[in-house]
Amino acid sequence: MQPLYNVFMTLQKILSGMRRACTELNLIDDSDSIAVGVSGGKDSLALLAALAAFRRFSPQKFELTAITIDLGLGADYTPVKEFCDSLSVPYVLESTDIGDVIFNVRKEKNPCSLCSKMRRGALASVMQKLGCNKLALGHHADDLAETFLLSLFYEGRLSTFAPKAYMSRSGVTVIRPLIYISEADVSALARDMKLPVVHNPCPANHNTQREYVKKLIKNINADIPIAKERMISAITHPERNNLWEK
Repeated sequence: MQPLYNVFMTLQKILSGMRRACTELNLIDDSDSIAVGVSGGKDSLALLAALAAFRRFSPQKFELTAITIDLGLGADYTPVKEFCDSLSVPYVLESTDIGDVIFNVRKEKNPCSLCSKMRRGALASVMQKLGCNKLALGHHADDLAETFLLSLFYEGRLSTFAPKAYMSRSGVTVIRPLIYISEADVSALARDMKLPVVHNPCPANHNTQREYVKKLIKNINADIPIAKERMISAITHPERNNLWEK
């Protein structure tokens, strides 16, 4: 009984944070057709599992479709298809040559930004064919803090992603229902539910600027245990900003 209890408690915690995000940030509307970008990693699979559970009691009625953009790097997404079947969520696997373009044609030294843009474009194309109006991504609170530091260190900007953003070029609204959820809770759900996490074959995996910032935050948090929590709180409460003004 203990494993089932763990799944229930972890899922309830994530659903609580998801309901708060959807309510406070108006992420989901009635009759939305939501595409979940499923990379095969723990974050996107946890998001899919949570949204599938959330639609049962959400005051807004919405449809779900899971979409995977295959970069052409040899990953096997069969377990993801089986997981979607168990959730009664349609699954679409879109094959691309994005991996070849990035690593062999362009030989990108910092491939993540371009890869993200190309995957987002491929997702938007599939969504248009399916008639989906919103794209749900698995970014969580830790990603929020990491993106803030990435922008600060590498771009000289005080910036991070928004929980809800309209992409005018594609006509797609991007939502991030896990925005209030910690990576620790996402990892716990992936472990307790035994989510079918797909091995990431990307050559740049664990060797990126984001991975460096993730380790940096972990090291800072070891000395200042409230550091990450305070950083996330500062970002999600803009009224606390007190920056230099001319």
